[in-house]
Amino acid sequence: MTSHSVFNRRRILTAIAITGAGALALAGCTTANPSSSSGGTGSNTVTIYGPDTGTEATELSASWDTWAKDNGITINYTGDGNFTSNIATKIQGNDLPDIGMFPQPGLLAAAIGTGKVVKVSSDTENNVKNNFSSDWQGYVTSNGDMYGTPLDASVKGYIWYTPADFQKWGLTVPASYSDLVSDIGKVQATTGAAPFCAGFNSGTSSGWPGADFLAELVLSSAGADTYDAWVKGDTKFTDPAIDQAFTLLGQILQNPQYVNAGFGDVPSINSTAFADVAAKIADGSCAMTNQATFLEANFSTTKTAAGATPKVGSTGDVWAFPLPPVSSGKSAVVGGGDFAAAFNSNDATQKVMAYLSSADWANSLITVQNASFISANKGVDATKETDPLLQSAIKTLQSPDTVFRFGADDAMPTVVENAFWKGIVDWTNGMPQAQAEAEIQAAWANAG
Repeated sequence: MTSHSVFNRRRILTAIAITGAGALALAGCTTANPSSSSGGTGSNTVTIYGPDTGTEATELSASWDTWAKDNGITINYTGDGNFTSNIATKIQGNDLPDIGMFPQPGLLAAAIGTGKVVKVSSDTENNVKNNFSSDWQGYVTSNGDMYGTPLDASVKGYIWYTPADFQKWGLTVPASYSDLVSDIGKVQATTGAAPFCAGFNSGTSSGWPGADFLAELVLSSAGADTYDAWVKGDTKFTDPAIDQAFTLLGQILQNPQYVNAGFGDVPSINSTAFADVAAKIADGSCAMTNQATFLEANFSTTKTAAGATPKVGSTGDVWAFPLPPVSSGKSAVVGGGDFAAAFNSNDATQKVMAYLSSADWANSLITVQNASFISANKGVDATKETDPLLQSAIKTLQSPDTVFRFGADDAMPTVVENAFWKGIVDWTNGMPQAQAEAEIQAAWANAG
């Protein structure tokens, strides 16, 4: 397995750091005839430009190679670690690829706003409508028209634990967030030690794991409409709905009896690197933690209490379940993903777009050897995914009971995102909740 999911998180953090400036640059571009410019060198050559590089770029190419050969199309993929800033320059200079792969919906929306992204063909539109939920369709739709297709996805908000310990303590996977908090209390009463661990330390991005956790609770407790309004800035951080989510988060992370297992007191969360919690889960000194699917990659360098490399699985040494819902009903899932959009209507370009929106490509993507891509495409056969955690994540994304949203901090303006992370850190260090909320909210005045 590669660490695509880890890089995806880092890539998003890097991309969002300049999305604000990039979006402004894109908004200032002049509109040209989209079909008049093509990056292809021939009618059957299609250029794709995206943020994946190295191993991930090789895996992407492998996912479409056979189809491209069978259809007489040459696909030339170029990966760029500075995609987010450079795509703005390319659009402004009319130096366009045939297809761009966008790692964040806000960046895609900015590109659509330039007028240089073309509407999808009827084949692609039908595929997207058949294969993706309305949540995902919304990310590629503007003013009622569809301009792209979702590609891969990632899922945050998993509770990692040790199945054998749960069995020993008489615990089952909790059905609700209140049950989760209750179970943490039961473990503490049984062991006399803090059961939950967390790490917010991530250099200049410190605080993002807490922001993710809060976003999961906002979506689950307040619902999608409030979540969307919050991301846009219409619902304030000081709003009762967001305050309630902070309070729910504090039931675990502000309780000195519950955290920070194996590391110290509540403030030690800020000095603990986010990936270091894997070692504590593996050796049993931490009963539970909340982290995305990409934490799985970190277990390969850890050891169990017996000194073995932990096996990840429902009957293994470590396993994970989605964060239980605050309210009954639909599951709330916060995550990320990529999107493809075309800059011309050439036949070969549109044929590739239709393929990328199909279940055939999604199934090819998840079965690339040693890759860890997943997709929310409902046509994916999850049983083809050999990794049990990723298979579980695919099923969660495909479920009609799942409400999906991108991470709130990733979708907010950069200045607000940075304030969000800082506010989480300050709150963890002891700043009163209302003060931390007001501190974050004040950043919206500088969002532009």
